[in-house]
Amino acid sequence: MTAISQTKFSVLDLAPVKSEGAIAEAFRNTVELAQHAERLGYTRFWLAEHHNMPGIASAATSVLIGHVAGKTSTIRVGSGGVMLPNHASLVIAEQFGTLETLYPGRIDLGVGRAPGSDQLAAGALRRGLNRSVDDFPNQVGELLAYLAPAMPGQRLQAVPGAGTNVPVWLLGSSTFSALLAAQTGLPFAFASHFAPELLMDALRIYRAHFQPSRYLAKPYAMVGLPLIAADTDAEAQFLSTSPQLRFLNLIRGKPIFASAPVESMDGLWTDQEKAIVEAKFRVAIVGGPETVRRKLTEFLQQTEADELMITSDVYQHAGRLRSFEIAAGAMKNLTAGQKEWWKIESPFLDADRVGG
Repeated sequence: MTAISQTKFSVLDLAPVKSEGAIAEAFRNTVELAQHAERLGYTRFWLAEHHNMPGIASAATSVLIGHVAGKTSTIRVGSGGVMLPNHASLVIAEQFGTLETLYPGRIDLGVGRAPGSDQLAAGALRRGLNRSVDDFPNQVGELLAYLAPAMPGQRLQAVPGAGTNVPVWLLGSSTFSALLAAQTGLPFAFASHFAPELLMDALRIYRAHFQPSRYLAKPYAMVGLPLIAADTDAEAQFLSTSPQLRFLNLIRGKPIFASAPVESMDGLWTDQEKAIVEAKFRVAIVGGPETVRRKLTEFLQQTEADELMITSDVYQHAGRLRSFEIAAGAMKNLTAGQKEWWKIESPFLDADRVGG
């Protein structure tokens, strides 16, 4: 736990693709966002593994991490996360050992146990691995061993990987990973950006059961946070219909391309669908600069998070950059008492309406 004024802030990106867009465009936007986040003082830029999901282009996560790291200079780049049961731990250790060797001191390895896909894709990914989510703790232990310095006489090593000590994070949307992270002495990131229901329970369990390790002396909790910021509350509310539409398509089993915002969701969802979507965005922060600052303060007081991992699913790229810009200003000035701090020089202020 840390003081609000010392809380770090980071970015989660999925390389979103528009229905009429191209994956190459999504990759260019991801690089530009990472460079923008670096200039704004964000700590990390993480990418997430998803498969068989038209609309999300970050499936080859380690490859994209290397591309982003090569186009930036100081920001940490990592996975939020790699879905470890989809892979052999040795392969992941080699991939991230390679990344750490290429970009020393800048690589993070966040791992989760979900498939990051549907059952069809999960079956294709895990064929021959003989892995299940129940084996996740053993896989984590195996991964940590591969990244540690090799022992004398050790016959199987990650090359590169051994001795790189890439920081490993446990990711989760339940209390299972919270307890495992505590028992292993690893940093923990909770996915409240799409599964907020167990956020406070998971944080309590992680902190209460944390065991100091060679990785951490005390618990370190990161919290995923959906955030849509714009120059006014009304504009932010308009833009927030994009992630609502994307999640609505997800629960309907449709492709989840980035969706243009709409003036109203009325008539686009049933009452039941509305309840499901709104529950998933229970902790979302939506608003103009002052609203964002106030809600961020309240959220940090409630969670006492050491770090926020912000995702901002704004349809137009310029609007997305502006959203992260406002969020960074809010995080930097939560206790500064500055007035009109958001009126900074921005290339996005004169853009056309960002939702159009």
